[in-house]
Amino acid sequence: MADEVDDFNFEQRHGKSRVRVARVWRNNKDGRHFIVEWNVSISLLSDCLAAYVRGDNSNIVATDTIKNTVYAKAKECSEQLSVEEFAIELAKHFTSFYQQVHAAIVKIVEKPWERVSIDGQEHEHGFKLGSEKHTTEATVKKSGALTLTSGIEGLTLLKTTKSGFEGFVRDKYTILPETRERILATEVTASWRYSYESVFSTPRKPLYFSERYLDVKRALTETFYGHPKEGVYSASVQSTLYDMAKSVLNRIPDISSVQLKMPNLHFLPVNMSNKDNNIVKFEDDVYLPTDEPHGSIEASLSRFWSKL
Repeated sequence: MADEVDDFNFEQRHGKSRVRVARVWRNNKDGRHFIVEWNVSISLLSDCLAAYVRGDNSNIVATDTIKNTVYAKAKECSEQLSVEEFAIELAKHFTSFYQQVHAAIVKIVEKPWERVSIDGQEHEHGFKLGSEKHTTEATVKKSGALTLTSGIEGLTLLKTTKSGFEGFVRDKYTILPETRERILATEVTASWRYSYESVFSTPRKPLYFSERYLDVKRALTETFYGHPKEGVYSASVQSTLYDMAKSVLNRIPDISSVQLKMPNLHFLPVNMSNKDNNIVKFEDDVYLPTDEPHGSIEASLSRFWSKL
């Protein structure tokens, strides 16, 4: 919401970014440990106009206080919880504890620590760093109104066949040959919005959103690859992207919209020749991997009633 200042419209917010916190839970019954590592960013929308125009800081929540609150709230979470739940709890705190704060935006990126297995047995307290990251953003207003999105960053997928690209526009600048046989590789960035519009309507089931995150990742990867034996043909990155987005909405009813970014990471066929003969002839076996430059493909898919 903008304020009128000296015949101008003025909007402001403040907060703390890149607050890194790790939380360990120890199960006293079986000795199993759980760990999360979160990178937290918080923005407060509050009534502190006077700080900007009159040097009056009496309504400012210090950014150092915001940082300390992250650690304090992590300590209060005695039971394991999802990154979405933690984001909502933080946002609820700032909008309820401070009268001048009318909305809070909490963004969190979860580092992918995964439990290791030794000789086929899961380790009780050993972890390794995985690849893709789990993200979330919760916006909570003082009324309890909620906007909740989650996502995946760095989901790298590749298949060595069942991909082609034909029938595209050809003009004087086109040198790309048509093909029904190529490597398809991409690094998926996905975000999806949940349909819950209030902090009071979110599921009470522990780790509910962690389960949905795994469901989304499963829908994306299974649609990309197809059956383990037969696979599935991809006519283009665009076609596969649409099928992946549709699969998420079809499988998970409480997701109202999904957005996918899928750069086409190229594996270029290697042919080496001179004026006399071929030194290396490509036979679907030797490639030059490159992501500079790469194709950029993105789209969003939403239900008719979605606000996205």
